[in-house]
Amino acid sequence: MMAMAKEPFNLLEATIDDIHSAYRSGQLTARQLVQMYLDRIEAYDKRGPAINAIITVNPRALEEADRLDAAFKISGFVGALHGIPVIVKDQADAKGMPTTLGSVLFKGYYPDRDAFVVEKLKKAGAIILAKATLGELGGGDTHGSLFGSTRNPYALDRTAGGSSGGSAASVSANFCTVAVGQEGFASIRRPAIWNSIAGLRPTAGLVSRGGVYAGWPEINGSLGPMARTVKDLAALLDIMAGYDAEDPVTSRGAGHVPESYTKFLDKNGLKGARIGILRESMGFDSEPDSEDFKKITEVFDKAVAELKAAGAEVVDPIVIPKLKEALATRPGSFTNSEESFKVFFGRSANPPFKSREEVLRSADFAKVVSGSQNRFKRVFNPTKHYEYLLAREELTINLLKVMADNRLDAVVHKAVEHQPTLIRDGVNPPYVDQKGAPHLNTFLVFVPTIVVPAG
Repeated sequence: MMAMAKEPFNLLEATIDDIHSAYRSGQLTARQLVQMYLDRIEAYDKRGPAINAIITVNPRALEEADRLDAAFKISGFVGALHGIPVIVKDQADAKGMPTTLGSVLFKGYYPDRDAFVVEKLKKAGAIILAKATLGELGGGDTHGSLFGSTRNPYALDRTAGGSSGGSAASVSANFCTVAVGQEGFASIRRPAIWNSIAGLRPTAGLVSRGGVYAGWPEINGSLGPMARTVKDLAALLDIMAGYDAEDPVTSRGAGHVPESYTKFLDKNGLKGARIGILRESMGFDSEPDSEDFKKITEVFDKAVAELKAAGAEVVDPIVIPKLKEALATRPGSFTNSEESFKVFFGRSANPPFKSREEVLRSADFAKVVSGSQNRFKRVFNPTKHYEYLLAREELTINLLKVMADNRLDAVVHKAVEHQPTLIRDGVNPPYVDQKGAPHLNTFLVFVPTIVVPAG
C-alpha cells in the first residue's frame, strides 16, 4: 500500500499551536520551518518588495533547529516555545550576533552574553532567527544609518512605524512566528497597529531589560511581545516575564506573574465588561482637523461598535482631567541615560564606547539619522524631571479615579491617531516622526497596554 504524501505546511499566518501540532504529527520539523522562514526573508526582505526589516540573520539557526529536532525524537518538546522562530529587535543582546541599534556606530559590537529574556526564550526552545531593524539608537520610526528605512508590508512607500518597526514588519510579512519589541514611548504599539498585528507593552517590572539598551536605571522602557494573535502574545509573555536581579524594577513583578497568561483568554470576555472610551486627541504631533485623522476615527468607531456587539457596556466618552497638560511634561523625563549606557555596555569585556560622551565625539555620529541624534543629545534636567514625576502621579490618580467612578474594567483609545507616515516625509525635512503616537501608557509606566488590529 502506498504511503500518503504529507500535505506541505502552510507557513502564512501560522501560529504557535499550528506549528506544534505539525511537529507532533510529523508533518514538519524545526529545520524545515526555519528554512521556510529563511527562504521568505531571502525573497522579500532585500529583494522583491525589499521590506528591509532584518539586520542580521542568526548563522546558527539551522544548527539550533537540528538540535531541537534531535531532542524532540528522544523526549518530546524541550519547552513551551519548542522550535518557534523568534525575531528580536536589535536593541537586546543575542550572543553570536551583533547588537547594532540600527547604527553604523555599533555595527561591529558583539555582546559577551545573551539578554535575560533571550536566554529565557532559548531555554523554552525558541530559535532566535534574526535581529530586526529599529529606530536608530532605539527611538523614532524605523530609519537608521546602518540599514536605511524599513517599509510597511501593507504600503511599501510608508514607514513600518517604530522604534520596533522591524519586529512588527517581520511578524506581518511572515518572516517569523512571533517577535520581541521594546517600547519607551509608543515603540511597540505604533508599529504593531500600523502593521496590523497585536502588541503589548507590559507593566514596568514584569519583563527584564537585563542586556537591553536603555534599561536600568531608566524605568520607562520595556520589552514586550508582538504576534499575529493575542493567544501567541500571551504564550510569548509567559516566557518573557520574570524576576531578574540585574534589572531591579522586576522586583515589582515578583510574585505577580500568573502560571500562564493564556488561561485568561476568554472569547466571551467582553460580555458585561465596562469599557471607557477615551476620545480626546493626545497623539504626538496629531492634527485632529485633518482628513487623515478622520480616517482613523472612522476605523475606531467601527471597533467601538464591535465591542458593543460583543456584549461590552460602553461608557462613551470618558474624560481624564488635565490629560494634555500632564502629557506635555513628558519631554522632561529623560533620566539616568549615562548610567543606563554604562550598565548595558558594562556586561561586555570590550564595549565599543566607554561613555555617551565618547559616542558624541565619534566621527560616525554625524551619520546617525537626525531625530535619533537629537534624542541622544538630550541632557537630564532635574527641574523638568520633577515636574514630570508630579504630573505622572497626578495623571495616574486622575485615570484611576475615572475608572473607579465609572466602575470600568478597561479604557480604550486609538492605538495611533494617524496613518503610517510616508517614508519620504520621514527622511527629508521636516522629518515627520512618530506622528499620531499616543504616549499615555508609557507616561503612566505601571499600567499595561495592548493594541489589536483594526481596519
